[in-house]
Amino acid sequence: MTSFDFEKSIQELEEQLAEFEKSQEKGKIDLTDKIEEMKGKIQEEKVKVYSNLNGWQRVQISRHPERPYTLDYIENCFEDFIEFHGDRGVKDDKAMIGGLAKLNGQSVMVIGHQKGRNTKQRQYRNFGMPNPEGYRKALRLMKMAEKFGIPVVCLIDTPGASPGLEAEERGQGEAIARNLLEMSVLKVPIICIIIGEGASGGALGIGIGDRVMMMENTWYSVISPESCSSILWRSWEHKEKAAEALKLTANDMLGNKLIDGIISEPLGGAHQDTSVAYKLFKDALLQEFNAVQKLPIEILIEQRIQKFAEMGSFEE
Repeated sequence: MTSFDFEKSIQELEEQLAEFEKSQEKGKIDLTDKIEEMKGKIQEEKVKVYSNLNGWQRVQISRHPERPYTLDYIENCFEDFIEFHGDRGVKDDKAMIGGLAKLNGQSVMVIGHQKGRNTKQRQYRNFGMPNPEGYRKALRLMKMAEKFGIPVVCLIDTPGASPGLEAEERGQGEAIARNLLEMSVLKVPIICIIIGEGASGGALGIGIGDRVMMMENTWYSVISPESCSSILWRSWEHKEKAAEALKLTANDMLGNKLIDGIISEPLGGAHQDTSVAYKLFKDALLQEFNAVQKLPIEILIEQRIQKFAEMGSFEE
């Protein structure tokens, strides 16, 4: 499993544990007590390390290659998923997926960014960076959900919208802006969850909701730490400093009233125990889903608009 620099102390203890277990298997000496002691040390070290993560470290965890992606959550938390394709204009954007599914028997429209796990998949999914047709496909599915009174669930995990010249020529900015407008007044409940990276307009393009949640080890910001560093300091070397200044973690976002809640993850990240991560995700989604469904749609839309209108307002 991929590990980061701040996890080095944990990795060293796990290597020692592996040596003890290897010797135990050979049957030369009884190391049961040592093994149990080492497991305790590993757990203590994990709590110590993961309880004091800074912004940049959480950014790294959000990008872990074994972290669950949108299709993983769909497969493990929803039932009977039927994927829809195309924006009815240009093509089908593989970086943005969506379709009908069931959540505990209730029909929902699930839409989300999708990354790839190897080089071929990453190219196929354009590294989770949608083109304008991806956002137009997402809007098409939202309007379909509105027509049939089906709630919408958006899963956000993108390093940003595709920055290419062709994307701009086809109206990238307009496509995202149109989604912001339409989602603000969509006549069905919308729940948005950041499951990995939430960068810039690429994330915001499917990020307007009655409830906006973040997984514990994710980030949400107008710009990535690397890009911020390159603009301010002409170098990526200051990305850690940029991450702290951007206040992009789930705790920062909740403190600034930019999201509505945080979904816990297994110790060390969702990739450490995906079955637990799926359960925590689904439990939180169901709780918010039940809450928003109790409100009349007129009140829901009014509260949705008011929530986003108040963001950034303050008094001195």
